[in-house]
Amino acid sequence: MKTFNVPITYRSPLITAIKNSRKQQDKMKKDFTPTLLSLDPLHIYLARHFGFCYGVENAIEISFRTIESNPGKRIFLLSEMIHNPQVNADLQSRGVQFLQDNYGHQLIPFEELTADDVVIIPAFGTTLEIESKLNGLGIPVEKYNTTCPFVEKVWNRSEQIAQKGYTIVIHGKPKHEETRATFSHAANNAPSVIVNDMEEAKNLAKYITGEKPADQFYTEFAGRFSTGFNAAQHLQRIGVVNQTTQLATDTQAIAEYLKQTIQQHYGLTQENIESRFADTRDTLCYATNDNQTAVTGMLQTPADIAIVVGGYNSSNTTHLAELCEGQLPTYFINSADKLLSAKDILHYNFHTKEENISVGYLPTRNPARILITSGASCPDAVVESVIRKLASFYGVEPRLDALTSQLAG
Repeated sequence: MKTFNVPITYRSPLITAIKNSRKQQDKMKKDFTPTLLSLDPLHIYLARHFGFCYGVENAIEISFRTIESNPGKRIFLLSEMIHNPQVNADLQSRGVQFLQDNYGHQLIPFEELTADDVVIIPAFGTTLEIESKLNGLGIPVEKYNTTCPFVEKVWNRSEQIAQKGYTIVIHGKPKHEETRATFSHAANNAPSVIVNDMEEAKNLAKYITGEKPADQFYTEFAGRFSTGFNAAQHLQRIGVVNQTTQLATDTQAIAEYLKQTIQQHYGLTQENIESRFADTRDTLCYATNDNQTAVTGMLQTPADIAIVVGGYNSSNTTHLAELCEGQLPTYFINSADKLLSAKDILHYNFHTKEENISVGYLPTRNPARILITSGASCPDAVVESVIRKLASFYGVEPRLDALTSQLAG
């Protein structure tokens, strides 16, 4: 796979050594057991896969190269490059300004832009409407476009099934940048609707079967269907695509539920189901799949707590925390600074969307067993800083340098 030139400050000698070692041992990525860092009285178990994915590294490389190659120019990002506070802060410190917030609210009017300005499209992509607006201002959106190739794969697949007459059902968070972008591209080619979760998929199914009157659809799914959507007509043939950072198992479950609904309602067999339901399993992101599967594998290891590292507004990181908290006390943090002491931790509750302090979070058993993973937009350097701080609480941080040398050797 291609390697990217990202700032060295995002790299970690320890994590790089661990990842390279695991890659040599497991080239086919079949082993999802975690990596044990044995630092008695502390045992840290690192997920088999975590951290920067292909799309994130690609976006970071393009962004920093754009800054270096355009001295003296005003450089804007359409919105956050990725959902990571350290990376976005670094870009802002280099003079990059954000045009919109994460929800598409304008921070700087497009009218203030000129053809001499540089606008970077973030990894999530953007809507066709915004692309048209920027092109109209003389700003070529394709020149500094960091849209993740796996997001574009979803768009391409949507276009393919649209050409075959399917309506597109998007599993995603309606306000998320990627979902808004995918909806825009999908709706340009076919009737489209967004479902956030299984509950909404089940409600959508009731319009397929006629259990709910079609006119009720427009209220229930207000703001989440394409112009001219006909609930009585456009739900007869569908395909499901996803926001790539959703839980893969959730997308698969939603697709399977809607498939079964179609199959039963129209009396179809497995052989002729494609007459009304498109196979779109190939739109699931490999990195999202790998990271989530690695967490599932990690959770099979007996442990006391789990720590998940990443941006609080990161969808893929939130889902990792969701998987962990189903089995263990889980602490979602965005930096080592949140480890306030060996006694107190400031962590994020993604249910209430607020930070809370927990007291006495560290295990008292010997050895303490801590699971760690991070989101696809979290630099490895941040993960190492968390590991080092935890190790310092147990008086074993100096042993990490020897461990790094041992693994790298």
